[in-house]
Amino acid sequence: MQTSHALIHTDQPLKGADLPVTRWEAGVEGLLDCLNPWLEQRWRTTLVAGAGEPVYLPATQNSALHQIVFAHGYFNSALHELAHWCLAGADRRLLEDYGYWYCPDGRDAAQQAAFEQVEVKPQAIEWWFAEVSGRSFRTSTDNLNGTPTDNQPFREAVQKQAIHYLLEGLPARAGQAVGLLCRHFGNASPKAICFADLPD
Repeated sequence: MQTSHALIHTDQPLKGADLPVTRWEAGVEGLLDCLNPWLEQRWRTTLVAGAGEPVYLPATQNSALHQIVFAHGYFNSALHELAHWCLAGADRRLLEDYGYWYCPDGRDAAQQAAFEQVEVKPQAIEWWFAEVSGRSFRTSTDNLNGTPTDNQPFREAVQKQAIHYLLEGLPARAGQAVGLLCRHFGNASPKAICFADLPD
């Protein structure tokens, strides 16, 4: 099934405005061709390159599909937002941004610690996605203007979680996405060696 990526249907255009294909990072079109048939047919969801900040938009009367909007046509942003979707339960997927309030850049040390705690699992899954897509992975603490903190404990937690998924298995939707990406990019499922070094 060929998916159209040129249009995004939303009643919240400031958050879900589509980014022209010409502005996408290399490889994004193939990524969407790989994932969107599965997302649309199985989950009534589509992965969309947005012109602004990433956001999850549940389906509305004006949009038949839930939308995982990733930032500025960036490949790794798509992987990151997909990882968050893979962890969100059914009720959460009916709420904008899964019902979570996002504390923006400029967090103090306590706010940053809370942010990093909830980011461990999605970033570990993102690392898996990056591995099978042939992409490099970097952790993101997303707090350039906040209180400086040591990010090594966060990087270690992401590494530990990625290895845990290797031993115990990924969440179901993440595992399905890994399978699709492996076949599309011609890569094998990650082995322990892939997570041996602490991520940047």
